Amino acid sequence: MDAPLREALLLTLNLATVTSGLLLLIGYPLALWLVRRPGWISTVLRAVINLPLVLPPTVLGYYLLVSLGRNGFVTDLTGVQLAFSYPGLLIGSVLYSLPFAVGPYVSALEGLDPKYEDAARALALNRWQRLRFVVLPLTLSGVVTGTAMSFAHTLGEFGVVLLVGGNIPGETRTAAIYLFDLVQALEYERAGQLAFGLLVASAALLILIQVLGRRLAVRT
Repeated sequence: MDAPLREALLLTLNLATVTSGLLLLIGYPLALWLVRRPGWISTVLRAVINLPLVLPPTVLGYYLLVSLGRNGFVTDLTGVQLAFSYPGLLIGSVLYSLPFAVGPYVSALEGLDPKYEDAARALALNRWQRLRFVVLPLTLSGVVTGTAMSFAHTLGEFGVVLLVGGNIPGETRTAAIYLFDLVQALEYERAGQLAFGLLVASAALLILIQVLGRRLAVRT
């Protein structure tokens, strides 16, 4: 394995791990709020969260580039240009993979029978105790599915990361972008090997997600 490919793979794995971890910390409380606070605000917010599912990735990438670039409003507010950097890449990945995490979290929470929380409330458990000892364990299948799906989705990102992160070796060039570079250079054999590796890894992740989801669902 040559150095550029190793760098691209390590960056991709790092990005997917950090993105899925952040989405767990951000997405689960957000999903909990969406389920517990139904109304027009929740409806609008769900639509905004799910926009990456229907928008071309380059559209989201463009708006992030404009916002995080040299003359963007985020740069004006913070004094720091995040475009073409790892933090900018991470922001784009979190936003683009948000619905892949929040969707399963919401489904798991909506499927939770209220009688369990009612019983915990009757036992004088406070809100945080109910979340820790009742809600989280009973929705663990959805938590694992959403987190793993966001990890797998980040592995294959292209349009968003290319626009907001560019193609900087060792810093923002992910495996998908490196594959594009190989095709552009007409190195089809190496491109085919990388594409096959990503295909196998993605398929294995999806199988693992299903197996873990079923086992956890049976336990709960």
